[in-house]
Amino acid sequence: IKTVGITNQRETTVAFDIETGEPLTNAIIWNDVRTKELVRKLIDEAGSASRFASINGLPITTYFSAVKMRWMLENVPEVQAARERGTLRFGTIDTWLIYKLTGAYVTDVTNASRTMLMDLKTFKWSQECLEFFGVKESELPEVRSSAEVYGTIKDGRLQGVPISGCLGDQQAAMVGQSCFEAGEAKNTYGTGCFMLFNTGDQPIFSKNGLLTTVGYQLGPNAVPKYALEGSIAVAGSAIQWLRDMVGLVSSASEMGSLSDSVEDNGGVYFVTAFSGLFAPYWRDDARGCIVGLTQYATRGHIARATLESVCYQTRAILDAMRKDSGTDLRRLRVDGGMTNSDQAMQIQADILDIEVVRPEMRETTALGAALAAGLGAGVWESEEELRRIAQSNVSAFWSRITSEKRDEMLQGWEKAVERSFNWA
Repeated sequence: IKTVGITNQRETTVAFDIETGEPLTNAIIWNDVRTKELVRKLIDEAGSASRFASINGLPITTYFSAVKMRWMLENVPEVQAARERGTLRFGTIDTWLIYKLTGAYVTDVTNASRTMLMDLKTFKWSQECLEFFGVKESELPEVRSSAEVYGTIKDGRLQGVPISGCLGDQQAAMVGQSCFEAGEAKNTYGTGCFMLFNTGDQPIFSKNGLLTTVGYQLGPNAVPKYALEGSIAVAGSAIQWLRDMVGLVSSASEMGSLSDSVEDNGGVYFVTAFSGLFAPYWRDDARGCIVGLTQYATRGHIARATLESVCYQTRAILDAMRKDSGTDLRRLRVDGGMTNSDQAMQIQADILDIEVVRPEMRETTALGAALAAGLGAGVWESEEELRRIAQSNVSAFWSRITSEKRDEMLQGWEKAVERSFNWA
């Protein structure tokens, strides 16, 4: 083993004591909504949810790390005590792992760009954002590129092996899908769903509810690339809910055949807003709802409506990306657990009306972390080499429905989304 790369669930935040190396409280994960009331207070204080978007590319929501840090500072006595001692340190999961494995207190540009605290143009912690959220710069890690040696593993079977790649999970998938050119996009279907669109070496600040983020910086002297991102809070986790909580299916693999048992959704729509709706809606008051039920509806209709829900939300994000970038995307690269379902990918192609391309290598997040690590350790020398490694056999899906049918389905979805608002 020549080197190790790390990819992690972004935004999830850890507070720990730099003297003991021990966590001070449980991590707060990316989709946790305990900070909802704090967010409303902060928006009032800021005057607008987008007050800092021109600096960090993000709206003030429960999603990002700064709000989680502020909540810990206000609600966790151990965190407050560590601040008084000067030993408090915050980090996303990449920071925690690299610190525990090597002793280095660092993060990479992709993870730092999800905290709400980094200036997207300078790649430094923003003093204005730090002041507003009440976080000290000394409590944050050093920001580094996504491909360089951060340190070597201190002990265990990998002792002495360097860690030389670090990317947030969605940016890792972008690298794993070799989306290295402006205008290329990928969508990862996991617990949630995340579409990233490479905008090149300049950030585009969205006017349509998308996030502006760092795509990657593959080396300390490399030109950083930016991306527009749309995030869906609930994708694969809706299938888990149907399996574990409702008992509609006994395994996730049943969803495809069950949805294929019906011709269409039968007028049934499932808005999977279990913790609100993310881009481009940004409604934390939305909650999940199934609408359009009649006595005609079957398990198959509900299964199909579940798969369609992710695909409709992907379409809303794609439409926003078209408006922001002025580019008509003609191909979407896809990966993640849900892409194992041919039925789900056919539905996605039907709703998007563009080519949907699925690689043979589905674990593109892990592949992206490995590619960054290899580049950082000198195993490979260029993005072109990475592209050759990442490209493999693909399956392509094209729309099979008429534009009239597509418009009818989209109108039904928009009506369903409206029904999900104002519940929390």
